[in-house]
Amino acid sequence: MKGKPIFNLQTKIILLVCGVVALSLLAANALITNRVESDVRATLGQKALDICRTMTHSPAVISGLEANDTIAIQEYANTIRNAVNVEFIVVFDMQGIRKSHPDSTRVGQHIQGGDEVPALQGHEYISYAEGTYGPSLRAFSPVFAPDGRQVGAVVVGILLGDVEKALRESHQIIYIATLIGLLIGIGFAIVLARNIKKTLFGLEPFAIAQLVEERSAMLQCVREGILAVDKNSIVTIANSEAIRVLKLAGIPGDPIGRHVAEYVPHTRLKDVMNTGQAELDQEQKINGVTILTNRVPVVVNGEIVGAIASFRDMTDMRQLAEELTDVNSYVEALRSQAHEFMNKIHVMLGLVRLRFYDKLELYITRIANQDIAESEFVSQCIHDPVLGGLLLSKFSKAREMAIDMVLAEESFLPEPLDGQVTNELVTIIGNLIDNALDAVKDSPQRQVAVSMRYSDAQLAIEVRDCGPGIEQAFVEQIFVKGYSTKSSGRGFGLFLVARAVERLNGSIKVETSPGNGARFNVIVGYQGKEVHA
Repeated sequence: MKGKPIFNLQTKIILLVCGVVALSLLAANALITNRVESDVRATLGQKALDICRTMTHSPAVISGLEANDTIAIQEYANTIRNAVNVEFIVVFDMQGIRKSHPDSTRVGQHIQGGDEVPALQGHEYISYAEGTYGPSLRAFSPVFAPDGRQVGAVVVGILLGDVEKALRESHQIIYIATLIGLLIGIGFAIVLARNIKKTLFGLEPFAIAQLVEERSAMLQCVREGILAVDKNSIVTIANSEAIRVLKLAGIPGDPIGRHVAEYVPHTRLKDVMNTGQAELDQEQKINGVTILTNRVPVVVNGEIVGAIASFRDMTDMRQLAEELTDVNSYVEALRSQAHEFMNKIHVMLGLVRLRFYDKLELYITRIANQDIAESEFVSQCIHDPVLGGLLLSKFSKAREMAIDMVLAEESFLPEPLDGQVTNELVTIIGNLIDNALDAVKDSPQRQVAVSMRYSDAQLAIEVRDCGPGIEQAFVEQIFVKGYSTKSSGRGFGLFLVARAVERLNGSIKVETSPGNGARFNVIVGYQGKEVHA
């Protein structure tokens, strides 16, 4: 085996991310600096040119040049220069003779710089030249008399030293921002590296490779069949013993990459992932071959990411009947609660981004208390965990639809002696509640009430809504297979309810009228386990 690398994985990630961030920031800094320098020069040049234009349209300048009134021009130019904070404003005639200058002793002398000729030819422009005060940015604009004759020009100057000072100030801000960005990048690099390291359980790549090799050897040497699936129920691991046992059961071929339900009939690995509960020492019959199996969920960081089954051929042992529990309610509960949970996460994320931390705390406390109270209330009233899970899923669905769904306080349901009854009750209660929720979704009063009362080996179920109700002419038809006032492909819910009630030797009664909602009353036989206080 090769020796350990010089740098561990965390250090490599930090160095890589920091390098990428540094290069990105340097490139961005160069581009921004160049752009800022160009923008600063353009802004200062435009400022000088705007001042220049204002001067050329001033009656004081125009009349002063026409009348050769140097004093008036000098006073006006100095006033404007002090007001706009530029280095100099010089007005000169068509011979290039100054009529104003910050240094009054230079008034009457020829303008310096050598870049004034285009201005005397009627052009407006910005140039860089050496003037009386040194290198400067100079904006020129011609002065025209009312009759259209050019009578002179104006030059407004900003020393290049001032320009460079403005650039240095801009560069300083950019450098500070770059440094802050680099520090933030380093911080994120460290957090990312630690997170990846944590995800890998603190293992280095060479250690992971070694573990994979050891796992492969271990799987092949054990005498039990091992079958593992991911969260999508795709087979990811199957050792040689698993393939041998399943081949005896008439299931040949390599299962890797296949959906477990397509490979192994009546598999419960999906159920184990849904419930999160291990199933130990369970007998299972596959095509006449009996196996003793253990099924456990795989949990990583609190999340179920798959499941593993280990099994041995137990054909020589006596056959046991295993009845599968209907888990559709669990699937629906998980789906509704996952959707509701994401909505709550989005609300909390929004409050965090808006920095409403006090409101976030109140929100979290409220939903936590609500969920706990709801779960405790259902578990106290409904002792069948499957039906309890069904009701919780319907509460979640009702909240998603902004419907007020309540379970009567006097409701009580003991755990059944016969588990098959639970499957029928799931069909009855689930479909009645779904119909009620659908009935009130467009009603002004969005309320659904549910009650379950157990007495003398009978269970009375009532589901009431405040929807539009059902016309009496259609009450008998609602239990017919395929009948529905909704879109095609519907109309099976109440049909299934009627069939389930019939199988339980029960009765169903509908009380309704248009505009007053509907009340479904179901009475079925029910043998509950004795509840001890």
